Amino acid sequence: MRQIDSSHRRRLLLALAALPLARGAAAASSIDDKRTGGPYVPTPQVVVDQMLRIGRIGVIVLTAVEQLKAQGFGVDIDPELVALANGEAKKRGIADRAKFYVQDVFKADIGKATVVTFYLLPQMMLSLRSKVLSELKPGTRVVSHDYHFDDWTPDDQYTWDVPEKEQITGVPRATVYLWIVPARVAGTWQVRMEAPGAEKFDLALKQRYQDINGVVTGGGAKERNLTQSRLEGDEISFAFASGNDRHHFKGRVSGETMEGTVQLSGGKGTVKWTATRQIS
Repeated sequence: MRQIDSSHRRRLLLALAALPLARGAAAASSIDDKRTGGPYVPTPQVVVDQMLRIGRIGVIVLTAVEQLKAQGFGVDIDPELVALANGEAKKRGIADRAKFYVQDVFKADIGKATVVTFYLLPQMMLSLRSKVLSELKPGTRVVSHDYHFDDWTPDDQYTWDVPEKEQITGVPRATVYLWIVPARVAGTWQVRMEAPGAEKFDLALKQRYQDINGVVTGGGAKERNLTQSRLEGDEISFAFASGNDRHHFKGRVSGETMEGTVQLSGGKGTVKWTATRQIS
């Protein structure tokens, strides 16, 4: 990402406030490419800036530590690249807060990350998908240059002309993808609304990444389908019919519980709601 020794050097950088990655991806598909994520290819700075902008972090680990007082660490299986990164951190006087380790990315503890950036070959991206979904906290932003997670649809993406990239990859364009790690909400939840709504019902949710749908039962009414369902990180919203109108729910997921507020149908005000996952 950021230039070190005249090149963008790191495959994956992890940090408490920023997590960039910069092992380049090319068209090769050797066994080593599948193991490492691809041969080294420098990332144009204009692409780096866009990747970090979409991730709401304006710098990569070294610069984030310098300017934003963040703490960060990076991993790479190449000892030479790790030594270069640590040397640059020492040169900048931030080695106590920016550290880099020789480690397999599949074994790296990424749970404290808030932003992750990738530039890896498609097979490596696909191999890392389950790790990203299972280890990163809901709401973590994942940004990738050119390659995506197959059927996990990005929450946003940008494509633009980057003439200087043609000298590196033969393609004068770049695409940056953004995913927001979703909370796990699939299953049955028991929902309670405070008075004056004072209803209790079961909420059955189906989930495919950030896409959700479901039905509610109970509350003195027939089964009703959810509408306006949305999941972004740990923030959830949905609505369902009540009388001639709809209840509109907004809330936050925290493991096995949810809580938030509901705008009652018919303009009857706003009350709190809670939900508990039912273990079958």
